Amino acid sequence: MEEGTEKKEGFERYDREEIFSKAVRAGKRTYFFDVKATRRNDYYLTLTESKKRFNREGQPFFEKHKIFLYKEDFDKFSDGLSEVIEFIKNANPEIIEKEAVEKPSAKSDEELTENFTNVDFEDLGEKKD
Repeated sequence: MEEGTEKKEGFERYDREEIFSKAVRAGKRTYFFDVKATRRNDYYLTLTESKKRFNREGQPFFEKHKIFLYKEDFDKFSDGLSEVIEFIKNANPEIIEKEAVEKPSAKSDEELTENFTNVDFEDLGEKKD
């Protein structure tokens, strides 16, 4: 068997060196975008979704789903993905707006302490020194 390959469920799997990799953390999931090369040095993309799960004994493991995307399919895949994302955004704009309003905005320390700097302790029954 060639170096860099292993048998898995009756199929040879090529563990190619990654040319480029990008991890995107999104809530409970992490997405990995990995560029690899074929034997002929032709690049392709693997998309992996990874989610932490727990078995019956409470031991953690990562459930992974992988898609291989070859360059001849990039344009069609990208067009389809863009179309579906736009459809979802336009189908329920009130839901997307509601989610944006419900998410707390990130405030600076100055903004968070602003309301507490002008407290009059005499009004609260305590004396100032």
